[in-house]
Amino acid sequence: MVDVGTDKQALRQRLLARRRELSARTLAEAASDLREVLLATPEVAGARTVAAYVSVGPEPGTGSLLEELEERGVETLLPVQTGDGDLDWARYTGPLGLAPATRGVLEPQARRLGTDAVRRADVVLVPALAVDRRGYRMGRGGGSYDRALARLVPGHAVVIAVLHDGELLDLPVPTELHDRPVDAAATPSGLVRLR
Repeated sequence: MVDVGTDKQALRQRLLARRRELSARTLAEAASDLREVLLATPEVAGARTVAAYVSVGPEPGTGSLLEELEERGVETLLPVQTGDGDLDWARYTGPLGLAPATRGVLEPQARRLGTDAVRRADVVLVPALAVDRRGYRMGRGGGSYDRALARLVPGHAVVIAVLHDGELLDLPVPTELHDRPVDAAATPSGLVRLR
């Protein structure tokens, strides 16, 4: 019998180890390229509200993207981890409006909008360690984003996983019943639509 949890954890560790090997220069170049890819995506270019996240460490960089969305007047929602591992949301008000939170992440200090606020997003950008060609993503293992994605109105928002090059996998990511697929994967090399 296959132990999906064990398979996920083994893959997660390999992906995290690969990210730790990325240089600061590689990360900066990838963040710049990723910003351009996402801003050129029609759904992002035309969005009134984008749910995103603040990247940390070797994650694909979102800082300059968040700043550009704010400059364009796009309402940008960022996650705030709740005590039970769910995601509340608050508006991005600029880098000075962020503060350190659990697990080394930065969270907005603006008024909380509730867990259902993600439903008003036209585009939802989600972190991922990998995504397969079916659209299933490998996250950090807490299930927070799967809960948030389950709240979306089908067909309303486009869900895009944000990745480094090489993290869109041809082999299937191990999945469980609660796992929610994404519509596309954005890498520094381009956007790939998956569903």
